[in-house]
Amino acid sequence: MTTPVPVQPPHAPSARAGAERLAGLAVPAGALGRLGELATWLCAVQGQVPPRPLDDVRLVIFAGDHGVARHGVSAYPPDITGAMVRTFVAGRAGVNALAAAHGVRVRVLDLGVDADLDGLPAEVGAHKVRRGSGAIHLEDALTAEETQRAVAVGRGVAEQEVAAGAQLLLSGDMGIGNTTPAAALVAANLGLGASDVAEVAGRGTGVDDAGLARKREVLGAALERVGDRAADPVESLTALGSADLAATVGYLLGATHAGVPVLLDGLMSVACALVAERIAPGTAGWCVAGHRSPEPAQTLALERLGLEPLLDLGLRLGEGSGAVTAVPLLRSAVALLRDVAQLRDLVPTDA
Repeated sequence: MTTPVPVQPPHAPSARAGAERLAGLAVPAGALGRLGELATWLCAVQGQVPPRPLDDVRLVIFAGDHGVARHGVSAYPPDITGAMVRTFVAGRAGVNALAAAHGVRVRVLDLGVDADLDGLPAEVGAHKVRRGSGAIHLEDALTAEETQRAVAVGRGVAEQEVAAGAQLLLSGDMGIGNTTPAAALVAANLGLGASDVAEVAGRGTGVDDAGLARKREVLGAALERVGDRAADPVESLTALGSADLAATVGYLLGATHAGVPVLLDGLMSVACALVAERIAPGTAGWCVAGHRSPEPAQTLALERLGLEPLLDLGLRLGEGSGAVTAVPLLRSAVALLRDVAQLRDLVPTDA
């Protein structure tokens, strides 16, 4: 069994000092709502008041294929995964447009795409663990050694981004069929079983009723197959996850260890945050949820993590797009706490 290793929480004295500064701003009490809460959280994770401007924000997209994609759980064929990786590299995907608009650097890595992706920069495939992950209702997604490798890759990537100057990390995903293993991870790490799959199964890329029924069947069979192994967070990654999801867990753990905050995206990153929280309790304190996905499993995981999404726009694009869209909110929170006058400086006091 995995032994949980708690992480150091964000700096509480800075949070208190940030709250005091917030209370003294020349605005009505409570008028800044969630932006005020974000500002004090940023004080805590940065360990300073006011927080520094978020000038260096980085998104890493971990890509991989999933064996279940060939079993009727997705509205799109698996070949789309590799095509989208090429689109990210070309800077033409939806998330690229959003990232360009909001000053976010984008990096894409192939952890488990079931293709060679010839012609792309070597760095894209330098950390590849395998071609595709196992169909989780029939076999384990990964071997134990592959899980360890993928988690280590994610940790190392986070450390690289932090060393390069990242002040805020975002996690992104690309993989046809990936909402099925992500929902399985949420179920496993919440203690849900095969009879509970209706609570976690969503329509993903937009499957019809027959596709949703098939997805529930696959999820139920996967959880039934794995049994008690699902109770261990690392075992759940091996049995029910994938190389890209395991790397995302490592990425979150690496960011937390480095004391750098993370802006989560949709179901995949939140599912991985749930796993990371069980491996390293306290991880969630370094995370903020960018948006609410239509996927029911994401809402269940967010509730367990104690995170309230910043946006609820019905987004289900993935790629890190919801997190990128939320970046201006964090920057707004920083600006307010840094630049708004203190009320005491505006109101004369008696001599």
